[in-house]
Amino acid sequence: MAASTPAPAVGDDGRLSHKAILTILTGLMMGMFLAALDQTIVATAIRTIADDLHGLNQQAWTTTAYLITSTIVTPLYGKLSDIYGRKRFFIAAITIFVLGSALCSFATSMIQLAFFRAFQGLGAGGLFSLALAIIGDIVPPRERAKYQGYFLAVFGTSSVLGPVVGGFLAGQSSILGISGWRWVFLVNVPIGIAALAVVARTLKLQHRSLTHRIDWWGAVALSIGLVPLLMVAEQGRDWGWASTSSILCYVVGVVGLVAFVLVERAMGDEALLPFSLFRIPTIRIASIVSVILGMGLFGGIACLPLYLQIVKGSSPTEAGLQLLPLTLGIMSGSIISGQTISRTGRYRRFVRTGGGLMVAGLLLFATIDYNTPMWQVMLMCVVFGLGMGFMMQPLVLAVQNSADRKDMGVATSSATFTRQIGGTLGTAVFLSILFSTVPDKIAAAFRTIVPSADFQTAAKDPSVLANPANAAYLKQLAAARTSGSTSLSSNALTDSSFINHLDPRLAKPFFVGFSQAMDLVFLCGAAVMVVGWAVAFLLPHVELRGGPAAKSSGEAAAEPAIPV
Repeated sequence: MAASTPAPAVGDDGRLSHKAILTILTGLMMGMFLAALDQTIVATAIRTIADDLHGLNQQAWTTTAYLITSTIVTPLYGKLSDIYGRKRFFIAAITIFVLGSALCSFATSMIQLAFFRAFQGLGAGGLFSLALAIIGDIVPPRERAKYQGYFLAVFGTSSVLGPVVGGFLAGQSSILGISGWRWVFLVNVPIGIAALAVVARTLKLQHRSLTHRIDWWGAVALSIGLVPLLMVAEQGRDWGWASTSSILCYVVGVVGLVAFVLVERAMGDEALLPFSLFRIPTIRIASIVSVILGMGLFGGIACLPLYLQIVKGSSPTEAGLQLLPLTLGIMSGSIISGQTISRTGRYRRFVRTGGGLMVAGLLLFATIDYNTPMWQVMLMCVVFGLGMGFMMQPLVLAVQNSADRKDMGVATSSATFTRQIGGTLGTAVFLSILFSTVPDKIAAAFRTIVPSADFQTAAKDPSVLANPANAAYLKQLAAARTSGSTSLSSNALTDSSFINHLDPRLAKPFFVGFSQAMDLVFLCGAAVMVVGWAVAFLLPHVELRGGPAAKSSGEAAAEPAIPV
């Protein structure tokens, strides 16, 4: 019976033609553009959003909520698409993402924004993993690097546009009567509608339906395990790490994870994350490295926009432009690794080199101070970005190359899932470290800087006192010193916008306090990445196999599972 939609052209050797692959890539790149743009467009706007909604210290909730939901559904998208086909779930992911974006634009508090971001994450979890899985379906591993350039163009464009557009929108008081930062989310709507139209028209794939059970209980158990543990990672500093609420989260999380392991063992090959995949050495080691990579990646990136805007006083737009060297590093690393892997078939050297560069980048970030020259910060961004570019795609390629073709969706989603698990943990833990240490760092800076001649001169300068913001700040400072209050530090965590209206000499304690707290975060990120770098040296090398033609002619799996 003829299909209602013709399949892309297939050659005599069983492979899709270059033209057919490019047709499919058009739809995939639209979806990936949507996801990649959202990752960067929010970063430079989040400080403005948090200040407007009076919750800078709740910033991690909006990021963590998004990462929690996108992480949990990622393996579910992979498994369901293996069974029922990729296209319908790719379209569903885009639709949910667009609806979530629209909801985010109506948020009136940081907690409400976190809920809407969580819904948006339900769609985001399928955008990257399904696009990569489809590429794994249609392009052999050895040739896959040839097509990375197209994705790099999309990723690079969105990475360049995202911070600049996000900063520009956040910097506008209103556009068409709507607060500028709300357009950071609204801009996804027309892009998403265009993506839906392109995907529906161009993404024409043949799929052989499979009869399998769906591991719903595994998804439920995973949610029960992850959500409370991530909540305590975010809120533990306020609740107290040994408080009743924290202990309850520990218990529920552990019970959920134990239940998840038992369910997955019972489901066997039909599990949400089949344990047989992790018996393959390459997938097992790559998954561990991906978790640690995610922690270092998100832990580092979460602080950079805050440093640029709070400490350096950059506007959101300026901060977006100042992050371009990070994008340059990512794109350069991805292009170099992709082209070299395409020629040689060897990917392990890039994972190892990338780990070392990320460690070096985080250690360099840990040396920044409030007066570090911007050119030095930008060089550090290049080093860190180059390490990211060397690691991200080769790890996904290694996993896809080692998995059986029938498990391409779940294998690819497992690679994305493990990186997102690390990213979610890294964001929650590192931002918790930041905001729990900032008050003490600011208080220590006040004790050192306020008695200094520079500060006292500014405090008595009539031209400085003529600025109402400076006068009000000095009055609050005098009252706080008399009463021993820490209200100024607390105010900076709720709404930091007043800092950049102060005379730089008077604002110096805030600059020093924030930069020192961020140095600690970067140092913790470097310590985590050292572990990931060491594990990367255990990654086996498996020659990249040919593709569908070779597979159909009897090519064996590149790396068999090791019985346990």
